[in-house]
Amino acid sequence: MKTTRRILIAVFSLLFLGNQVNAQEPFAQTVGNVQVGTVSDKTPLAVPYITWGGDVATFLANGGLDTANESIYAQAGLKLKLTSGDDFIGQVKNYLSGETPFLRGTMRMIGQASEVLGRDPRTKPVVIMQLSWSAGDHIVSRENLKTLNDLRGANGKKIRIACQKGGPHVGLLYDSLDAATIARNEVEVVWVDDLTGPNGPAEKFRSDATVDACCVITPDMIGLTGGLDGSGSGLEGTVKGAHVLNSTASMSRSIADVYCVRSDWYQANRDTVEKFVAGYLKASKQLVQMRDDFEKTKRLAANYRNILATSQTIFGRDVINSLEVDGHGLLLDCTFVGLSGQVAFFEDTGNLSGFNPVMSKALDLATTWGYAKVRTGFDPSGLDYKKVATIAGLEYVQPKAQEGGFAEGVEFFPGDQLDDRTIVSFTINFEPNQTQFSADRYGAEFNRAIKSASTFGNAVVVIRGHADPTKALTDFLNAGIKQGVIKRVGQRGNYRYFLNGKQIDLANTEDITKLISTGRFEHEDYKPQQTVNAALNLSKSRAEEVRNSLIDLAKKQGVNLDPSQMQPAGAGISEPIIPKPSSLAQAKENMRVEFRIVRVPAENLNPDAFDF
Repeated sequence: MKTTRRILIAVFSLLFLGNQVNAQEPFAQTVGNVQVGTVSDKTPLAVPYITWGGDVATFLANGGLDTANESIYAQAGLKLKLTSGDDFIGQVKNYLSGETPFLRGTMRMIGQASEVLGRDPRTKPVVIMQLSWSAGDHIVSRENLKTLNDLRGANGKKIRIACQKGGPHVGLLYDSLDAATIARNEVEVVWVDDLTGPNGPAEKFRSDATVDACCVITPDMIGLTGGLDGSGSGLEGTVKGAHVLNSTASMSRSIADVYCVRSDWYQANRDTVEKFVAGYLKASKQLVQMRDDFEKTKRLAANYRNILATSQTIFGRDVINSLEVDGHGLLLDCTFVGLSGQVAFFEDTGNLSGFNPVMSKALDLATTWGYAKVRTGFDPSGLDYKKVATIAGLEYVQPKAQEGGFAEGVEFFPGDQLDDRTIVSFTINFEPNQTQFSADRYGAEFNRAIKSASTFGNAVVVIRGHADPTKALTDFLNAGIKQGVIKRVGQRGNYRYFLNGKQIDLANTEDITKLISTGRFEHEDYKPQQTVNAALNLSKSRAEEVRNSLIDLAKKQGVNLDPSQMQPAGAGISEPIIPKPSSLAQAKENMRVEFRIVRVPAENLNPDAFDF
């Protein structure tokens, strides 16, 4: 799809105009000295939009850039002038000076500007609405990087990642590093001026072989890899071995698009805000229905054609060339949150992807990456969503904690498919014969898994138990020796074992387990097959115990957790870290429970469960 998040091609394009090394100068220095003014009372009211699918609903509600007769906003008594806000620096200046009380961006962008926005209590942002989550932003890497863990680099070499200065992908990069517990100074960010095009990260990745990864929109991702699940061949502009390392298709709660207004204006114009939010929510519901109807029928209804054509006129043909492909694709990459999503985002205290946690992460990014010196938060709107629903003519339904988000029968087993779909992983170790996994001992790791489940809303957390192979190896060798089919030579501590005249590689766990599975090496005193099966069952029971502990911890903390997102599995002895342990300490390294965040094929997702 050519048109997905070509958002903000100019967003922050003027931001951080110093050289690349100094790209993260404080936002205050970038925006300059802007005097705070009183909000203009002229009509129509100026409202910025950005180049993103979520803003198409704003066009629908307004009937175009200027409020059209009989449009949703006109019927609500609003008169608006929608203006391009792709230059976020310009947006901030207009907001501070009083040209408009509105600010349009992502939560991370608001966070980067938070210190400037919050200096004067009149301009402190009030977040009035979440429009959408992104499903169309990606980190593409070269062949040697398999998971986010690999971004840490090795042997003192820092991984180099191309990203637009201060744009929406800074948040995606921050979340991706955070998921792998990689600090900002452990990677080298190669800042580029634009989101796409000749000065964008995709072209930098293509032209500079020292760049290991890049943060890109869907069209550039497809151009580099051939598709979300593809790998570049080196032909037709793709980069050989390039593939998606992480994506908001899986990390579905990373980029939150929002509207803010000035605090002083909100206090005096709450009724206008209610109408604005209600109109948007009404339009977004209509738009989602149009999009879904087209997805089912492949027939472009007149109302859907009209709004796509309006968006094409506003965004330009370089963004939407084909209505059916580019225009529709722009909306497919956008997850509208709707009315229930407002309640989930602003009011659900158990939502780890709600307003307060997302704001906290935005301020973490701003202060730790150098955009702000102090944490200056912003406020939620506190709107009455039952009243908003009435204004919008929508049914208010109290949202429930998300459960059953994944189709029945989804299972993930050891093997290439699991490896290929793993986004990031981490482990906990346990003692021999341990069957209980207390949150008191493993709280940090359990909370990390719970947090990951929220951020990676369209991925599963595969909890895999692993067992040590020592007893299986011992039983296998002793049984073979007793039967006379395995010969042992050498001295204690330096034995070698032979089967049919060929030395056995005891470090090759796969071959050993295949031999054991034949049943040829069973003896009345040594039963390796039984040992392997017991290890598999034990590893699975440990994974299930960890899953239960995670669910219990989430309940105690009052945190939302979808149990269907937690998938226990037993790996048994199949994947030891040390295949042939020589001490109890080495054996303990194999005794572990592994958490893998795994991308899920689209057919295994239940779309209704993710419609907030």
